[in-house]
Amino acid sequence: MHESRPMKTKDRKPNRLIDQTSPYLLQHAHNPVDWYPWGEEALQKARQEDKLMLVSIGYAACHWCHVMEHESFEDEKVARLMNKHFVCIKVDREERPDVDAVYMDALQAMGVRGGWPLNVFLTPEAKPFYGGTYLPPQQWSSLLQSIATAYEKNREELDSSAEQFALHLNRSELDRYGLRQGNLELSEKELKLMYYNLISRFDKELGGLAPAPKFPMPSIYLFLLRYYAHTNDESALHLLHLSLRQMAYGGIYDQIGGGFARYAVDAEWLVPHFEKMLYDNGQLISLYAEAYQASHETLYHDVVYETIAFVERELMSHEGGFYSSLDADSEGQEGRFYTFTKDELHTIFESEEPIFSKYYHVTAAGNFAHGRNILHRRISDERFAQENELELDVLQDMVQHWQEKLMQVRATRVRPGLDDKILTSWNALMLKGLADAYFVFGNKHFLQLALRNANFIRKHLKKGAKLYHSFKDGKAGIDGFLDDYALLIRALTRLYEVTFDEQWLTEARQLTDYVLEHFFDEAENMFFFTGNEAEKLIARKKELFDNVIPASNSVMATNLHLLGLFFDEPRYTHVSEQMLGKVKELVVKEPTHLSNWAALYTHQLSPTAEIAISGPQAAEMRAELSAFYLPNTILLGKAKGKTALKLLQDKEALQGKTTVYVCYNKTCQRPVQSAAAALEQLQDGQRQNAKFPSL
Repeated sequence: MHESRPMKTKDRKPNRLIDQTSPYLLQHAHNPVDWYPWGEEALQKARQEDKLMLVSIGYAACHWCHVMEHESFEDEKVARLMNKHFVCIKVDREERPDVDAVYMDALQAMGVRGGWPLNVFLTPEAKPFYGGTYLPPQQWSSLLQSIATAYEKNREELDSSAEQFALHLNRSELDRYGLRQGNLELSEKELKLMYYNLISRFDKELGGLAPAPKFPMPSIYLFLLRYYAHTNDESALHLLHLSLRQMAYGGIYDQIGGGFARYAVDAEWLVPHFEKMLYDNGQLISLYAEAYQASHETLYHDVVYETIAFVERELMSHEGGFYSSLDADSEGQEGRFYTFTKDELHTIFESEEPIFSKYYHVTAAGNFAHGRNILHRRISDERFAQENELELDVLQDMVQHWQEKLMQVRATRVRPGLDDKILTSWNALMLKGLADAYFVFGNKHFLQLALRNANFIRKHLKKGAKLYHSFKDGKAGIDGFLDDYALLIRALTRLYEVTFDEQWLTEARQLTDYVLEHFFDEAENMFFFTGNEAEKLIARKKELFDNVIPASNSVMATNLHLLGLFFDEPRYTHVSEQMLGKVKELVVKEPTHLSNWAALYTHQLSPTAEIAISGPQAAEMRAELSAFYLPNTILLGKAKGKTALKLLQDKEALQGKTTVYVCYNKTCQRPVQSAAAALEQLQDGQRQNAKFPSL
């Protein structure tokens, strides 16, 4: 494993990044490179001096960003070369995902595999012509000199290349993939083909998408859950459980402190890239909570509780916002904070060390750098107890003791660096995770955390219907992007469902109307990533593909589907259907890259159930229904009084008892007063109201 740089000295005169709030930019504030932040000052300097620009994009938890900084950007000789020939601009991709999206697209159009650090060279008009990712210092210096020479001697050729890439960047994403259809025609046959195309990419032995590296990709597994709920196809459930268990047993999951690392470099989920990102953990809380609801597997319960504990302990601000990430490195080594040698463990546990080492697969040689061990499991506690002739409760007490002891040891170690900026989009993912966990487990502390976070966002990152993207050092900055709005709308909608407090749903609608006004492209029935009042870049992008975070357009299409039902708003429903209709053909072919769209497709195949609960025990009835896995539903409720929701206005408690109304397409079945009776209606209704017969 590569070692990171030692702590930097602060005796060098700072560059222009010293006034920034981004931890990633501040890491570079004492480089000898004359860095500029992205902005008009740097762009104007390049135009005025007719000088090339070098845009270097990364993020605080990026291991290879640190390596390149240490090897090249801290080197005086390399810095002189950069400063002489280029206006050098540093970008935090998490702070400016719009800039990152434009130049990542350019890099991939150049035939280079994307990644970070992303280094792209631009003409004075900000048009890209060449780029790459990490390069060692000698190659980096040679590249800098070659580009400077080419600009001096072959400028017309560079300008011509840049014009071609600019044309590519401004070509519509829909046009690139030939996506012109707007009508939504769905079929069970297409859904089955979609599923087949997805599972053909799966590792059938170790779970996840083959080959390595393996990323958690939560939206893929959420689609599998919905596909299973729709078809009762046990193969989908098998792949889901295989993947979720392997992730939870592997080194990608922190066996001692909870929480997931960003990805595993190997097929076995053993060796992670040790950085921990808020966006992964928020989504994985939702995923494991939903998987528990469908299976009641104890392992999933534990993962949810431990991951929430990790986020609260290590990523939560005192005001209720959630920080962005933890670095992979500490004490100059990747993963040192999380790993142990066998000798260290023997000193800590003495006579218990052999059984500990057997449980977590510890060896004298280690399975990681410097003879260290990444703790991991391979089998369930039940099986381990049986194989080692232990009572299950005795083993579980031992494991809890081991975890507490090692957390005490970790408390004495140098901690990984914290990126303490607070992003609206990632906080929204965590907010939804907490709401989902509360819905499934009924733990009031999860709801308290969720409400605290929702109020933090409302106070610090929202002004009227407008959102800001980032909060740091008491200040909000950067206009919100589509993912900020889309993910927050989704989280607030879910927060309404678990509280029946209509202010959250009203706020979701307010944000939706703002997005329709400022982000919507009526020509293509899709949303731009940036609003019409945002800084103009050389291209205005649309995000279509679901990745480690679902695409903002797929989230908005889902939001509009749900809010169209909540508010009986045909326009929302129409736009949602138009959006899915546009990408449907590609979703069927490439579901691994459009899995959140695929989940929406599954919901659209049969009517979404509208469950309205009215009466003094509305919250308790909701809790009873949460015992059942019912993904294609919306929940509405009121204890008493008036409501702004049409679907609730004529739904009253009968004889003073809490009453449930199960409705499809605005047509309700007879009122019932027990969760069991409502469940029976839901099961009957899904069969009777299916748009297409099962094949």
